[in-house]
Order: sequence, then C-alpha cells, then structure tokens
Amino acid sequence: MWSGIASGFQSSVNAIDSSLFKQWLHNLQSETGILADGTLALRQVLIQGVDMFGKRIGFLKFKADIYDKQTGKKVPGIVFARGPAVTVLILLESDGETYAVLTEQARVPTGRIILELPAGMLDDDKGDFVGTAVREVEEETGIKLKLEDMVDLTAFLDSSTGCRFFPSPGGCDEEISIFLYRGRVDKEIITQLHGKETGLRDHGELIKVRVVPYKKLWRTTADAKALAAVALFEMVTKEGLLPPSPT
Repeated sequence: MWSGIASGFQSSVNAIDSSLFKQWLHNLQSETGILADGTLALRQVLIQGVDMFGKRIGFLKFKADIYDKQTGKKVPGIVFARGPAVTVLILLESDGETYAVLTEQARVPTGRIILELPAGMLDDDKGDFVGTAVREVEEETGIKLKLEDMVDLTAFLDSSTGCRFFPSPGGCDEEISIFLYRGRVDKEIITQLHGKETGLRDHGELIKVRVVPYKKLWRTTADAKALAAVALFEMVTKEGLLPPSPT
C-alpha cells in the first residue's frame, strides 16, 4: 500500500505504533476510505512532530504523500492528528426559560478567549464517549450528569457519516460526538453557575462557566461544536426523534 515512513524524530517509532496513527491508517482502508476504490495510492508518510501527554502521544503531525494513480498528481495530505473527542449541549430549564451552559477559556491557537460547549478528548483507546462526556462536564462546569440522561445527537446521523462530526477535515482528523443533556433547575442554580471558575488548574485549564438563554446561543458563540449541536438538536426535535426529557 505504501513505501514507508521517514522522520527526523527519535519518537517516530512510537508515533506509528500509536492509536492515532493506526486509526488513520484504518480509516484510509475502510469501506468509505480514500484508498478503497484503488484510484489513490499512499507512498510515504513523514512524521513531523509528536506531542506527549505524559506517557502517551497526545498530538501527532505528519505529511502523507498520496497520489492520484491516473494523473500522478499529489492530493493535499498534511495531517494534524488528535483523535476522537466529545462535547455536550447542556440545556437547563428554569422558570419557563431554557438556558445553555458554556465555558469561557483562553484558546491559544486562535489567540482569543472562546465561548464554547464543554468538550474533551478521549484519553484512552476504550472509546468510552459517554463516560468521557460526563467527566469533562464535571471538570469544566462542576455539574454532575447522569449517564442514563445523555442523548447522543450524532447517533441520529446517517451511518455512512460514521455518526461523528468533523470540525476541520481539511487538516485535522478530529471527530466529535455531540451529546445532549436536559434538566430542570431552580433559578438560583443558574445564577450560581454563571461566572463560576472551574477547570483542572494543574492541567492549565482556566475556565469560567457562562450561562446564556438557548434561543440566543446561535448568535452568542462562533464555536463550531455549539453551532453543530444547535443544528442537530433543532433537526432531531423537528423530526420527533428525541426521547422524552427527564423530569
């Protein structure tokens, strides 16, 4: 299928043995993968960067030389691999108003303070998306969610999509599962949540919780996760596919 791997980094061996790289190779050769019909070929992979999260590889940057067999032209193939992630749309009803819970934190790649949905990467190979979503929400907002009350909005997508959301497929492999949580709370809880400082400080997370009326959410944030969650929630609701809201 391909000729080999080149790298100036001693960690290249660990990189090709990582779950990130193996999953990328699997995607290439899957039924919907870009190598499936035989018109494209992978010749070489150049490992350009590896970022470790403790003892495991967190981020992987590489260049894949993939060619069109008929024309000999190269397909754009610079890859930032970070693997699967989860995000949660938390909707809290209080006194006849529905509120969305967001986090506000510094996002260095954008150079900005970003208002976004609670989210996080899967930190193991077990694929525990629901459990990860619950843990991330508690870490970032302090809210403890029940597993049985979580609804996977991306599961309503056609199976051909992989039932995940790809925020930037032109340069990143990240695929996100979007979950929904609905609950009812006293207005006092809404007041307590807004402005609350949370996050794992020893991991560099400096987070503030923000609560906004759901009807204003789509105009309040430029976060792709939030906008995709709103779109999915509205369409699934319109189609009558949502299970009853927990009481």
